[in-house]
Amino acid sequence: MGPAFLFDEQAPAYDANGFHDLVATELVAGLEPPAEHVLDAATGTGAAAFAALRLLDPARVTAVDLSGGMIERAKQRAAELDPAGRIDWRTGSAVPAPVSEVDLVLCASSLHFLGLPALEDWLRVLKPGGRVAFTLPYAGTFNPSGPIAEHVAADLPIPSDVDEAAAVAAGFAEVRVRRWEADDRVVFLVYGRKP
Repeated sequence: MGPAFLFDEQAPAYDANGFHDLVATELVAGLEPPAEHVLDAATGTGAAAFAALRLLDPARVTAVDLSGGMIERAKQRAAELDPAGRIDWRTGSAVPAPVSEVDLVLCASSLHFLGLPALEDWLRVLKPGGRVAFTLPYAGTFNPSGPIAEHVAADLPIPSDVDEAAAVAAGFAEVRVRRWEADDRVVFLVYGRKP
């Protein structure tokens, strides 16, 4: 079972418990505006893209996900959360990103599926001085099972502390990390800037 099919199956109920929206909002709240063009990599049902609209007011957002089901669910949510249609929804691989020259790359709850090549690609698409913000699960509470476990990137170390989370952002400058907890789940919020 490929990752697109797997996430297509999960799309209808993916945001039902609100956790992904909470994580994405917390991630984006750690950024200062402005951000003219935002890329939301592996957007899922659009949590980080919608958070960027609310908190950063970008001119445009490009949101990409491998799962057509996730993108369809995001478009349904967009009727209320993006009535002006500023988000460009794209179905396809997030790596390589289908854009160039963005001010900000967001990736909430997904880097552990994309792996380290995503970070190299983000350095490619970011403008000089552009920012990145992503989340990582905490090794102590990250226990994927079944088909999900098969799609976790083998090349990405799941961090146990903020120092290990910061090391994942090697290549970026001004790296900062914050540990965040909600609903008995722990994530690391990681921020950096393209040198």
